[in-house]
Amino acid sequence: MGSACRHRPLPHGEGLFETLADAPNAARQYARAASSRPGATYARVIALDLVAEAGQQAKQGSIEQACITWRRTIGTMAGVKSTPTLKAVRSLRSGLRPYQARGVRCAAELDERARLFLACHPN
Repeated sequence: MGSACRHRPLPHGEGLFETLADAPNAARQYARAASSRPGATYARVIALDLVAEAGQQAKQGSIEQACITWRRTIGTMAGVKSTPTLKAVRSLRSGLRPYQARGVRCAAELDERARLFLACHPN
């Protein structure tokens, strides 16, 4: 195989690792999927890959890394208008509540950013 094929993520590999409860490999596969797509054309898909990557990072207990990825996600969603992305941001906010309750600063900052995003992107 040529180098282009070698570096492309396997389709749905991330879902397989997620099903197997292998969060580290699932997160890596979601990251690879997001980075392999052209940004202008696939912004919504990239954003949803990043949401999934951050979710896997959070499952591993890497909340700071998850917050970084979620922050990137919100930036990627800037010009995207879709129901799945709005749903993902709402879900993100509810998922951040336990971390905010424990005083995790990045969670509070990210929640504010997500709140502002939703205020600018009403249904």
